[in-house]
Amino acid sequence: MTTLSTKVIPYANEPFTNFALEDNLKAMQDAIAKVKGELGREYPLYIGSEKVMTEAKITSINPGNVDEVIGYVSKADQALAEKAMNTALETFESWKKVPARERAEYLFKAAALMRARKHEFSALMILESGKNYVEADVDTAEAIDFIEFYAREMIRLSEINESQPLVRIPGENNQISYIPLGVGVVIPPWNFPLAICVGMTVSAVVSGNTVLLKPASTTPVIAHKFVALMEEVGLPAGVINFIPGSGAEVGDYLTTHPKTRFISFTGSKEIGLRINRLAADVAPGQIWIKRVIAEMGGKDGIVVDETADLDAAAAAIVASAFGFQGQKCSAGSRAIIVESVYDEVVEKVVAYTNRLQSGLPELNFAAGPVIDKASYERILDYIEVGKSEGTLLVGGGKAEGNGYYIQPTVFGDVSGKARLMQEEIFGPVLAIAKAANWQEAIAMYNDTEFGLTGSYFSTDEDRIAEALETVHCGNLYINRKCTGALVGVHPFGGFNMSGTDSKAGGYDYLMLLTQAKLTSRKV
Repeated sequence: MTTLSTKVIPYANEPFTNFALEDNLKAMQDAIAKVKGELGREYPLYIGSEKVMTEAKITSINPGNVDEVIGYVSKADQALAEKAMNTALETFESWKKVPARERAEYLFKAAALMRARKHEFSALMILESGKNYVEADVDTAEAIDFIEFYAREMIRLSEINESQPLVRIPGENNQISYIPLGVGVVIPPWNFPLAICVGMTVSAVVSGNTVLLKPASTTPVIAHKFVALMEEVGLPAGVINFIPGSGAEVGDYLTTHPKTRFISFTGSKEIGLRINRLAADVAPGQIWIKRVIAEMGGKDGIVVDETADLDAAAAAIVASAFGFQGQKCSAGSRAIIVESVYDEVVEKVVAYTNRLQSGLPELNFAAGPVIDKASYERILDYIEVGKSEGTLLVGGGKAEGNGYYIQPTVFGDVSGKARLMQEEIFGPVLAIAKAANWQEAIAMYNDTEFGLTGSYFSTDEDRIAEALETVHCGNLYINRKCTGALVGVHPFGGFNMSGTDSKAGGYDYLMLLTQAKLTSRKV
């Protein structure tokens, strides 16, 4: 690249689109129509400058209309994964020498281009992942935020000797610099198929690493659209290698590869633990300890005491539980309510939930499908379990539609030890428990192997102070919902089995993708 911005505009979050405005609504509808005209295409792997079409394909379908194919994405095997690894290794030798500001400039151009095509990216997510307009728009905005934020962060880290000087001593010139690690494997989830995919990838790339991107098999087309955008802005071939494929075949192969330097993963606890275990073994020829950056989900909850604004608490419970059909790692799938206000809050939660209508995401229904058949069947099984563990208050079964639709479901009077309160369901199922008092409610919240997000509703400052200290999760919110973290505002990551507390979108994140080198020169 020949020209660089001399001054970087201060970071600010990308504004969300107001779909109450007719022009914005029409713009999204037009984008959906445009994307629908491009369905059913075939998409290649990207290995360096090569675009490889394979006979084996991943078929991406619309979970809201299972007769509609979004696209056919070429599928890598171990031989192609090895070829991509060699390409990434070779590219790393030149990419690591590119100045940080120049690497950041690619990201600034990508953010501008994605912003200009914002509704197209959102429309593709609406069709491929089943998000409604707001959920898709927020996902795209977050992707733009990650690009913008990490670009600035790399510039800051590259100039850290100015902003965070070392202690000076006579006779020596000492400096610290943050250099890239090498080749990383990026394994993003399907539930934020653009934002998290983009964030995990560009953070590694702007830090000077090269990556092997293995997208989720249910949402590979939106990942391809991002990779194509990065090619369009001129990112050198081989910096991002796009290799969709089987986790058991390609994922395990690359995780155990001796040249893999780090693995960035977002997904289930079970797969995250498997990756951590495989990465811990040193392969022949491996000369480093692999880093694992893992975000593995949660069993998040909202605690409500008797001093709270009960209307606000009930609205937050429903929004947290059923936004994107409860398919967020931050979803509030548990509510723990002090018994003196339990009945009142439950009544409000039931009323709010009953207002949610299920239907096609492209028609912007509040409740859409879950992602695929396996999820659909697993969630319905949990609902049957719930019927023996609590009182069914709302929903409880399938919803109409030619897709994987499940009624938003609420169970009351659930024990804190019940499966519905302990296991991550990842669907539109809310379990509500009763606590004798606010202290017991916090103890019930903490009684889980996870620790990602949580909310505490109260107007008592002493109780809030206690909650801030004792509620054990990576992201704790007071008097607001437990979903909706903003890049740069709410660095995101959890404790315990929720992962490595990576704090994505925060000022520490790029340090996970770099290594600090101290140089000392006698003068």
